[in-house]
Amino acid sequence: MKKKYRHVAAVHSKPRTSCLSHDSEVSPSFLGFRNLMVIVLVVGNLRLMIENFKKYGVLICIRCHDYRRQDLILGAALYFIIPCHLFLAYVVELVAAQQARASLRAGKKRDGTATPGGSYIASDEERQKFQSTWITIAWIHGINVSLCLLITSMVVYFFIHHPLIGTLAEVHAVIVWLKTASYAFTNRDLRHAYLHPSSREEDALPEIYNECPYPNNITLGNLTYFWWAPTLVYQPVYPRTTRIRWVFVVKRMAEVFGLNAFMWIASAQYAAPVLRNSLDKMASLDLPSILERLMKLSTISLVIWLAGFFALFQSFLNALAEVMKFGDREFYTDWWNSPSVGVYWRTWNKPVYQFMKRHVFSPLIGRGWSSGAASIAVFVFSGVLHEILVGIPTHNIIGVAFIGMVAQLPLIAMTAPLEKMDGINGRIIGNCIFWISFTLIGQPLAALLYFFAWQAKYGTVSKQTVTA
Repeated sequence: MKKKYRHVAAVHSKPRTSCLSHDSEVSPSFLGFRNLMVIVLVVGNLRLMIENFKKYGVLICIRCHDYRRQDLILGAALYFIIPCHLFLAYVVELVAAQQARASLRAGKKRDGTATPGGSYIASDEERQKFQSTWITIAWIHGINVSLCLLITSMVVYFFIHHPLIGTLAEVHAVIVWLKTASYAFTNRDLRHAYLHPSSREEDALPEIYNECPYPNNITLGNLTYFWWAPTLVYQPVYPRTTRIRWVFVVKRMAEVFGLNAFMWIASAQYAAPVLRNSLDKMASLDLPSILERLMKLSTISLVIWLAGFFALFQSFLNALAEVMKFGDREFYTDWWNSPSVGVYWRTWNKPVYQFMKRHVFSPLIGRGWSSGAASIAVFVFSGVLHEILVGIPTHNIIGVAFIGMVAQLPLIAMTAPLEKMDGINGRIIGNCIFWISFTLIGQPLAALLYFFAWQAKYGTVSKQTVTA
């Protein structure tokens, strides 16, 4: 049925605001702009890919890598030697556990020496012997972990030329070094609690440890599990899953292999030409050109880093955790939303953060250090480890990685107030500062400086002429 339309409809019937105005009643969705940014990003990178192939052709070459036979042999030897330090720590702890058992039995046999808490009052001679034994154990652990890092670093720096093989060996050594230190520290405190139990609530051990109390945890099987578990912090017991999902493992490992192939292609095809073309600008200190190269390198370095992050923390560690039935898989949280630089360092790499907090930061706080001083100590220590991981495999200990870590402290201090501001603006500004420091100043500059140092020392790639 037709109805005659009258041109009298009240289009403007009430006061309304534009949707982008501050006083708008409903916050608009920006999903369309997000889609636009993704499209622009994809199109822009496709253009760069086409330009790259037109300018350089295919730079990927499987047989072009200069792996010396000596590098492979020494790298394989280090792979098997490095874990021996962890098992040497097990032998030390086994002796310490036997001594603790003997001391407790000896104390309980003497009349009037047993305390209500189950500990004992040792004689002066026993106390002196016990103290000297503990000092000896501490020295053996210290020498053991030091040799773990020292031997690997010496072999890598002086005898392994290829930086990738050296980096893999150095990363392995640092992981075992941290695990060994955690194993020694944790068992020391468990041993003290075993010999001197306390009824105070703050001294109580975690309830989960009741499943495997000290010294029952000092077994080869317990240590082997910790060796392979995706954590740097030793516990006698971990939360466990009931079964292994092998399909899940296969999917995660497929992601690892796929992302590693992607990173290799991206590095060879896109990052390498930018780095090579930056050498003459670095040598002449052409600052505008260096800045332009940094901005050009920042995109591909960020893509490679994100792919590496996902391959390691999401794919590989989850696959390893599944095989080990390791239950706690919070290897990271949403660091990309970090409202400050400090939040980023606490969330992007939880295994390292948990180690630093448990074995470095918290003990220093317990000794009376201020939070700021303890944080400085943590970043100085972390800076040393970063310099070892980068400087030794590249045979250029120039301090860039160390300075980069220590330089995080003023950034943390600058962005911390933004995190606590009312409203969302402070968090947005803090997140922008984090991303700028991360994508432009941090990784690209470090990669450029170490690449320049490598070429200045060896000059194997800088002789190639590649036009910008």
